[in-house]
Amino acid sequence: MAHTDTDDLVGLLDADDQNLDIPATLPMLPVRDVVVFTHMIIPLFVGRDKSVRAVDAAMAKDRFLFLATQMDGAVENPESDQIFKHGTAARILRVLKLPDGRVKVLVQGLAKAKIVRYTKKSDMFRVRIELLHEDDLGELDMETEALMRNVKESCEKILGLRGELTPDVTMVLDGIDHPGRLADLVASNLNLKIEEAQSIFETIDPVQRLLAVNGFVSREVELSAMQARIQSSVRDEISKSQKDYFLREQMRAINRELGEVDEKTQEIKEYQDKIRKAKMPKEAKEEADRQLKRLEQMHPEAGEAPTVRTYLDWLVEVPWKKATKDTLDIKKAKEILEEDHYGLEKVKDRILEYLAVRKLNPKMKGPILCFVGPPGVGKTSLGKSIARAMGRKFYRLSLGGIRDEAEIRGHRRTYIGALPGRIIQGLKHCKSNNPVFMMDEIDKIGADFRGDPSSALLEALDPEQNFAFSDHYLNVPFDLSSVMFITTANMTDTIPSALLDRMEVINLAGYTENEKVLIAQQYLVPRQVKENGLKPEDITISGNALLKMATEYTSESGLRNLEREIGTLCRKVSRKIAEGKKGPYQITASSLVKYLGLEKFLPEMDQEDPQIGLATGLAWTHWGGEALYIETTLMRGKGELVLTGQLGEVMQESARAALSYARTNEDELEIDPDLFDNFDIHIHVPAGAIPKDGPSAGIAMTTALVSALTERPVANDIAMTGEVTIRGRVLPIGGLREKSLGALRAGIKTIIIPEKNRKELSEVPQQVRRKLKYITVSHVNEVLEKALLPAEKKKAPPKRKPAKKAAKPRAKKTQPKAKTTTGAA
Repeated sequence: MAHTDTDDLVGLLDADDQNLDIPATLPMLPVRDVVVFTHMIIPLFVGRDKSVRAVDAAMAKDRFLFLATQMDGAVENPESDQIFKHGTAARILRVLKLPDGRVKVLVQGLAKAKIVRYTKKSDMFRVRIELLHEDDLGELDMETEALMRNVKESCEKILGLRGELTPDVTMVLDGIDHPGRLADLVASNLNLKIEEAQSIFETIDPVQRLLAVNGFVSREVELSAMQARIQSSVRDEISKSQKDYFLREQMRAINRELGEVDEKTQEIKEYQDKIRKAKMPKEAKEEADRQLKRLEQMHPEAGEAPTVRTYLDWLVEVPWKKATKDTLDIKKAKEILEEDHYGLEKVKDRILEYLAVRKLNPKMKGPILCFVGPPGVGKTSLGKSIARAMGRKFYRLSLGGIRDEAEIRGHRRTYIGALPGRIIQGLKHCKSNNPVFMMDEIDKIGADFRGDPSSALLEALDPEQNFAFSDHYLNVPFDLSSVMFITTANMTDTIPSALLDRMEVINLAGYTENEKVLIAQQYLVPRQVKENGLKPEDITISGNALLKMATEYTSESGLRNLEREIGTLCRKVSRKIAEGKKGPYQITASSLVKYLGLEKFLPEMDQEDPQIGLATGLAWTHWGGEALYIETTLMRGKGELVLTGQLGEVMQESARAALSYARTNEDELEIDPDLFDNFDIHIHVPAGAIPKDGPSAGIAMTTALVSALTERPVANDIAMTGEVTIRGRVLPIGGLREKSLGALRAGIKTIIIPEKNRKELSEVPQQVRRKLKYITVSHVNEVLEKALLPAEKKKAPPKRKPAKKAAKPRAKKTQPKAKTTTGAA
């Protein structure tokens, strides 16, 4: 509704003995968290744009303003239905502009009124009001006077309990002789809820209003009395604590005079001795002395005293200067490593090199070794052997699934139940500052809203800065440079690059079948015999039986499943002996079925005969090398390429590169060009539930594709690995040792590898090289020449569209001959 100025007046109002003409239409100011009563002077801070404009409109005219309380104080811009209808017609006494844009207004309530209607709502509220007049009571009756006297006495009692009663207040209360004014004055000074204050405000009858106020005043008297009792009890408790403190101090002085020592003094003296014996660095000792001084000044039962005691216990028990003496006898260390582990020559040489350097330079910084390999190859047990060879303590920390940074760096002491990180806890457990500290499963560490533990490990594993490692709980630097950190992982892909850069990676590929048999005879069988309560003479497992268990009952790079199968044999023998049957028991290859059931794995190849469109590749997994079969088939269509088997982007690119090479060289490969237009090509890698990716399946995909297009079968006794380009070049791959072991487990005897991987054959165990034949190639045509067999003659011609007349035969390109490398390479 548009607003038009009007001089229409409500009439004359007697307000504070002054005749004031209050207009019928006023700018309205919604207020929150307070109800403004009549005769009440109150400062208001005005910040909302609508409210500021309402104040400006009132100041521009006659200073009259209507004040109404909004129902919910949290609403920033209330609508008209969110504001109480009853309010106070007030006058602005003073206005002060504040630097932040707000306005401070001093207002005085003049008369009660209610909103008839809103005349303006857009840029500010303007309302038409109707004044509410109270009935003239005339001479007060005795009941009203008694009610007024009761309210005044209750107010004086409340102020007396609060210590705020003054003669001026008593004079003001005695000077009020109108029940309505007394009700408004008392209600405006009580801590009432908005709804309660508004209900009193809207009660027009003064006696009824005073009755309502009397109820709230009576409740306030009870609350004030209870508050006074609580405060008195607290003061008494504080006085008692002070009295106890003085008495204890007097007892302490008396004990000193008598030559006796109390418990607290004894405790402080014990801590002083522990701090002296701990031989802490200067910074740590200063912090320990400061905390001990705090504890000495505290009351023994103070809430913070246990926290300070726990912190001091950690400071004095951490091995600041305690260290074990290294065994620097290289020959003895070599004997221990050979005794505990078979093979792993590269790892053993690295440990012996470290001991040799340590012998020549005792101040060298500890290395950070990272053992990477499949599960069960002996990564963790190798750490124990290193500690035994060096004469050091050993501590193992599993990082798998850790997501809280505080697990590494510790918690702040401000938290209840705070503790140092796992590194400091491990050093305290070892009671040595130079243990062999193994961090298992570093590739499985996580991160979430509580921080990134891998970033916290950077400081601990960096030789350039771990001499001042800072734990959040200790809050003083600790020297980790003497610790020999060893980490383990199944793969390096998930280890952050910054963390991996600080570690020396040593790969443990796995064991051959012969190595597994030797390890089982030397370590696994004696251990399982002992754990299952047998004696060595109770059971004998032949070498052929162990070999059959390693090849036909397990298929892994490590030894865990083999040890489980040996444990199964021992348990069955233990049961027989426990039942009273006599031994000894001889376990041979032929009797394994009786104890372990049928074979679980067959080492022979999956395909018995060469097949068209089926090539054998080699894959590297976190559990070692495996054979990877790639199938290709043609079906009538429009020349689309279909890829299935959960192939990653890299393998999909390899398949498209193979197709591009086949189409580019269709004449040389004797491929019917119409096949690409009239047939769809489907490439599938079985085990579709397992995601697969990597470039090393390129030549296997090309071989399977060309086999399907030319109908030439692929030799079933050849596996291949290598990356392929669209020009047919064969690029090098990784994991040659693991893939060789995987091929051997699958019963494959010949492997095609890239020429550039020839130098890595020296890392393949000699036992494996003797059993495998390696063919090195540099171009995919060499692969096809070795892997594809001549096409079989068919009785009936294939149902295909007649091929177009081929162009003149191209001159055959001369490709380098494939180089054959036997096990002696």
